[in-house]
Amino acid sequence: MVFSAAQLIRRDGVAATGMREVAVHAGAPRGSLQHYFPGGKEQLVNEAVGWAGRYAGNRVARFLAALPEPTPSGLFAEMVRQWTDEYEAAGFAAGCPVAAATVDCAESVDSTREAASAAFATWTGAVADALTGMGVPRERAASLATLMIGALEGAIVIARAERDVRALTGVARELGPLLDAAVSVKD
Repeated sequence: MVFSAAQLIRRDGVAATGMREVAVHAGAPRGSLQHYFPGGKEQLVNEAVGWAGRYAGNRVARFLAALPEPTPSGLFAEMVRQWTDEYEAAGFAAGCPVAAATVDCAESVDSTREAASAAFATWTGAVADALTGMGVPRERAASLATLMIGALEGAIVIARAERDVRALTGVARELGPLLDAAVSVKD
């Protein structure tokens, strides 16, 4: 049900995602929502946001494993490729559930804002750790990870609006050299 909620939120946003729709999408009886989510929709949304943050953070290791030689630009290109592949195969209907929950709830539901903040921190931490492992100084890794995720999220929004992957491929191309230049040269 948490996965189903994340999928519906990334497509429709929080406001348009109802508990009934989540149950139908998950193939679960409606009564199970009350059992597993006694805090109602707010709890379900927060758990979906947390799941999405962990999913994004865990993807970083898989992206690195796909690279013959890990580089910061290669990692970012893989992060972008996930979205370009999805959009080219399935269309532009869905975005990031963490971003959607942030837009819909950041000012109105403190627990969801906190869940989104934690999800972004999980993802940013994984990217920063990967950058550090590739030789980026620790003091720069966190800010570069934030830059990567911010550029990716912005490009996702633009790609959905334009129904084109141009923004995604552009940020990968433009940020790549900056990211690789952050690697410290070892003697």
